[in-house]
Amino acid sequence: MALSREDVEMDWYQVLGVSSSATAAEIKKSYRKLAHDLHPDKNPDDAKAEARFKDISRAYDIVGDAAKRKEYDETREL
Repeated sequence: MALSREDVEMDWYQVLGVSSSATAAEIKKSYRKLAHDLHPDKNPDDAKAEARFKDISRAYDIVGDAAKRKEYDETREL
């Protein structure tokens, strides 16, 4: 999977509120809490919450997957 330039430039760990050394369990826990709090069903008509929900979903898609996280980390080190 090739990450987009935007994906590489974004600090997805910060979006999830974890450090880059966070374990998979810590990342998952943070994602679940944020997703629960910001879910569109819980925040109807709140565009900011919806945008934040999309951001945390994308962050988890990247750093929550071991292979994508490895590629993301390696690409950011360059």
